[in-house]
Amino acid sequence: MREELELQDFTPSETEHFPATETMVIDELKQKIADRTARIGVIGLGYVGLPLIVEFSLKGYESVGFEVDETKTSEINAGRSYIVDVTSENVAKCVADNKLVATTDFSKLADCDVIIICVPTPLRKTKDPDMSYILTAGGEIQNYMRRSQLIILESTTYPGTTDEVLQPMFEEKGFSLDEDFLLAFSPERVDPGNPQYQTHNIPKVVGGCSNDSTEVAAFLYGQIVNDVHQVSSARVAEAAKLWENTFRAINIGMANEMAKLCNALGIDTWEVVRAAATKPFGFMPFYPGPGIGGHCIPLDPHYLSWKARQHGFDSQFISLAEQVNSTMPNYVVELATTALNEARKAVNGSKILILGVAYKKDIDDMRESPALSIIDLLRADGADVYYHDPFVEEVTFDHAYTIGAGDPLYNQGLTDELIRNADCVIICTEHSPIDYARVCDLASLIVDTRNALSPEIRGNSKAKIVRL
Repeated sequence: MREELELQDFTPSETEHFPATETMVIDELKQKIADRTARIGVIGLGYVGLPLIVEFSLKGYESVGFEVDETKTSEINAGRSYIVDVTSENVAKCVADNKLVATTDFSKLADCDVIIICVPTPLRKTKDPDMSYILTAGGEIQNYMRRSQLIILESTTYPGTTDEVLQPMFEEKGFSLDEDFLLAFSPERVDPGNPQYQTHNIPKVVGGCSNDSTEVAAFLYGQIVNDVHQVSSARVAEAAKLWENTFRAINIGMANEMAKLCNALGIDTWEVVRAAATKPFGFMPFYPGPGIGGHCIPLDPHYLSWKARQHGFDSQFISLAEQVNSTMPNYVVELATTALNEARKAVNGSKILILGVAYKKDIDDMRESPALSIIDLLRADGADVYYHDPFVEEVTFDHAYTIGAGDPLYNQGLTDELIRNADCVIICTEHSPIDYARVCDLASLIVDTRNALSPEIRGNSKAKIVRL
């Protein structure tokens, strides 16, 4: 084994008589990756980090997961998963094989050859990027960094974060890019609840802060991912991620705008979309809904438009789409209010049942869910709101989006009495376990924001049905 491996825990000052070379760092890391002796560290064990670290562990890499939440580390070390896309069986296998351990002790970063950052990147109230989680993770790495490490950022962020924020932090320690460490960005592409596309078969975009960083990071991901796409820089990879989700946000915004227009014209929105989708070229169907949710689509366009403003560019498409999408919960409440008025009922005092509070179908993730805003708006108008969601047992509110009283809500069993007693049922999420035919039979008024009620499901229902 090379002498450099024996000296890898020393600081640069301690190895000044044994100068590193660029080739040594690359060869050293690639050899460890190839023979599965590289130790993988992942900071952040949520919807991105946990599937990633389990994939590395299943491929035979010793992996260490870093978390500030002791509940998560305890669950993982006990062989239990709290993420819908990761089975407890796989977690238990990795733990039993001594390939996976979770810890809150960040000093163990020094033992890792590869460190991947998978922390949240939320927005501040001003809609500006909140970089605090990335900075905290970078600070922990800075504290325990040694030479011959590959560091990769996966958290979605604005172009320039990897080389403008992280690289200077690590160079402050006296380390040099390529000579002492490698640094890259590879955007996460996670679709919670999607059984077809998971970590191993979703193409991975990789861009480094140097050519060598790109090469080694791509080689690493090639061990667990079928298709790796290299780009010329970290900035290109960062921009690609934002482009992907901004594309969706803008097209969903258009779909939501068209839904409002179709309703105003008395046209069936969903029939229009189905007809347009028959065109085999030049059209991609996007569907309206009560708003956009999840960690990416509602947030990522703001990262791109914020960076654009730093360069004096006004991203009008992004701003317009955000305006349309963010007001969809208000529009849903307007539909419910109008329908209640036609039944000679006021929102104030009405019993309103929300079906589905997760942001998408068949998962428990409530991040940025439009259902939360709909609940807030209805409660602010005096409605008695309750919900049923087979995947979510409790909904808590905080100052970030609460308009109404902010009291927590708890999942209600979908009994016949619950449905009958509702003055209005609002379908916010189309969960598979819900029997919508029974809802149509028992409810008096339904607002369907997800096209959950097909003609076959509606049958001979006497309920008044309002569709988005």
